[in-house]
Amino acid sequence: MPIRLAGAAGMGALLLLAVGCASGDTGRKPGAAESVTPARPLPMKPTPRRATWTGSDHTAHPLRLTPTRLARGSDSDLSHIRLDDDLKGMVPYYLTFSYTNTGKATVKDLSPERNFSVNGVDGQAARAVSLFRSDPLATGSGLPPGCRESGTSELAAGATSATCQIFMLPKSRQPATVSYKDDGGDTLMWQVGGAKGGSDGVLAPDVPADGITTDSRDRPVSLRITPKGVRTGSLADLSRFDLDADQKKMIPFYVTMQYRNSGKYDVLPSMSDGVTLRTTGGRTVRKMTLLDIGGPGVVKCPEAVPYKMVKPNGVVTECSVHLLPRGDAPAAVVFTGAGAGSPSVTWRAQVDGEE
Repeated sequence: MPIRLAGAAGMGALLLLAVGCASGDTGRKPGAAESVTPARPLPMKPTPRRATWTGSDHTAHPLRLTPTRLARGSDSDLSHIRLDDDLKGMVPYYLTFSYTNTGKATVKDLSPERNFSVNGVDGQAARAVSLFRSDPLATGSGLPPGCRESGTSELAAGATSATCQIFMLPKSRQPATVSYKDDGGDTLMWQVGGAKGGSDGVLAPDVPADGITTDSRDRPVSLRITPKGVRTGSLADLSRFDLDADQKKMIPFYVTMQYRNSGKYDVLPSMSDGVTLRTTGGRTVRKMTLLDIGGPGVVKCPEAVPYKMVKPNGVVTECSVHLLPRGDAPAAVVFTGAGAGSPSVTWRAQVDGEE
């Protein structure tokens, strides 16, 4: 059976080498029965969604995508695979989906699996992997039993195919969403039932935590950080700024954080440079850099109040603007400190209503 390889994967899909697929490599006697643990399906409604695929011809082709099954595999499923060290101990999840060419022309070079993502409750995207066989004479496909649909890269008008993609998650994290980064700019989302409300290492939305920044001489300065909320904004708030065509299709979110200087040195109020949003669609979104020399900035999201050096035991409130595609939403707020080896702190995002 042919095995499709992901193209230039936007998800950063990892190409793994499947070894030991032949009966002589596995350590099992030919014909010996394999002990297979069936993959456990997770609750997910197979809702069809309209999507756009832009192929090598630079033409937008309409598709219909339907994730039909997300199943939790077993460590033993990949026992014959030479895994990278950072993937060892992770749990495989198998996403099977169908894709239909709803246009009038044949579509070539299809690889929609590269735009799919399986995401934890903290917005951290799973690692997508692709497999190939190193031994062309090997028996069996080398693919786990729960993930053997191979799909096709060419689809005639009206035709449907199905494929399966493997995703790896740490044992401590459960999938909460399946998402698709559409070539049209939006994010398509499917909810996965059964995920826990929390995640290891993720704080509640308003819990203070310690972080580190640096002063003008790169000396470490400790901080006490308190999230003050995530709000949905409006593009009208950014009307004074020059946004490109893609940005004008997005939605701004405002992240407000309070910082107390618990160190020994003065610091410039620029701690929001270390703030990122993780989204339910598996993205990590940095703050926008808005050039506004002498202007009022974004009135509903001031950069720093007050804007002056923060002395020891001083407090400053900062707000950062993050643009998300339509269909996506904040899942977690992350603060990554300045300086080598500075730890990151993660809070669950709780979005206030639109203003």
